[in-house]
Amino acid sequence: MDNNQYVIGVIVSNVSGVLSRVSGMFTRRGFNIDCLTVGETESSGFSRITVAFHGDEDIKERILQQLQKLHDVREVEVLSQNDTVVRELLLIKIRNKQESRQDIMTAVEIFRSKIVDYSPTALICELTGETSKIDAFIELLKPYGIMEMCRTGIVAIERGESCLKTIK
Repeated sequence: MDNNQYVIGVIVSNVSGVLSRVSGMFTRRGFNIDCLTVGETESSGFSRITVAFHGDEDIKERILQQLQKLHDVREVEVLSQNDTVVRELLLIKIRNKQESRQDIMTAVEIFRSKIVDYSPTALICELTGETSKIDAFIELLKPYGIMEMCRTGIVAIERGESCLKTIK
């Protein structure tokens, strides 16, 4: 996360249409979402949405106020840069050529990635880490022929005892 990027955690009811209402709130007000991930929480009745966006303090406050007004939003919290673990998942398919295979294997080892699928023509690697690590891995692999890739976007959770609660 950079100094102008905010990451917020949003606990919502796990019902149809909530994600659309949350993302629509950003769109209607002209706010750009850098990243959005969503998944069920430890309580099946609730989902956790992680949203990353750039802006100043005023934009952050307006977003928080608008989110708290939405139906089915239970809790909204800005996640502190220093007290939050932030990760992203990458699956990347690279050309499997004999002349570059060892270099790719070395990169996989150095980045603590793993090969999750191997064929005579392609390798699929999985990597989890901070966005900067993911970006560096992609840059390193570009010369070997990236065939396809997908990224999850970030997920974030506070360190220690702090928790976004599903039930107030």
